[in-house]
Amino acid sequence: MQKFSEQRFTGERALFHSRDLEISYSIFADGESPLKESRDIALEHVSFQWKYPLWYCENIKVEDCTFAEMARAGIWYTDHIQVRNTLYEAPKGFRRVNDLLLEQVDLPHAAETLWHCKDVTLRHVAAKGDYFAMNCENMKLDDFRLVGNYCFDGCRNVEVHHAKMLSKDAFWNCENVTVYDSYICGEYLGWNSKHVTFVNCTIESLQGMCYMDHVVMKNCRLLNTTLAFEYSTVEAEIISKIDSITNPSGGVIRAKEIEEQIMNPELVDLSKTLIVTEADSKRI
Repeated sequence: MQKFSEQRFTGERALFHSRDLEISYSIFADGESPLKESRDIALEHVSFQWKYPLWYCENIKVEDCTFAEMARAGIWYTDHIQVRNTLYEAPKGFRRVNDLLLEQVDLPHAAETLWHCKDVTLRHVAAKGDYFAMNCENMKLDDFRLVGNYCFDGCRNVEVHHAKMLSKDAFWNCENVTVYDSYICGEYLGWNSKHVTFVNCTIESLQGMCYMDHVVMKNCRLLNTTLAFEYSTVEAEIISKIDSITNPSGGVIRAKEIEEQIMNPELVDLSKTLIVTEADSKRI
């Protein structure tokens, strides 16, 4: 295996089509696509400062590295890559990547990042940017923080633990999503999605959980949440009050209190939805 240390690489395709390299304490400065089509590369304490550094690559390990803002569109069409303890400042990172691990990674400019990826694991990741993780499949996230709207649009088979998300229009057009022990704040959560479950979550949303097929909520709190569940089939166990719900399509909604129930028999079959509040239980 060839080793490079304390080097400064410049020019387009500086190490194009490389095999079996260890690169440490080095800089990839100006020059596009420095490691395009490379295989079996270990990178440690490396700084990427220009566009498209890792395209069409395979078996890549990245440790304690930095990707500057101009390293945009940095990792596309790459399979089997691990990125740890890394500051990734560039936007539009990670497109059509398969078998991806991000661990202890900061993504401060994560606009349009993580699109069309499969078999993705995120641990201790913080991101800021709109349209994060569009059309991904088979994702597992733990200790995830996001500030950015329209995240996880069109995703399939997603499991989230211990997340904090400030994001409107999150989890639209999704299927098979489970979120545990998390906080989500944003308008229009979950529209047009199927089989989405929230467990031990706290959610704040305007018109959240609408147009959904089988949304499940277990031991959840809905704070400042209005006009929820419109045209959705619901199984909800809410341990707080709900400010308002509107025209659910069916299911069971249990809550401490529901301040306003907007139920229009011309739009939905009221007999298909059972609503139970703490006051109702006491009367029974």
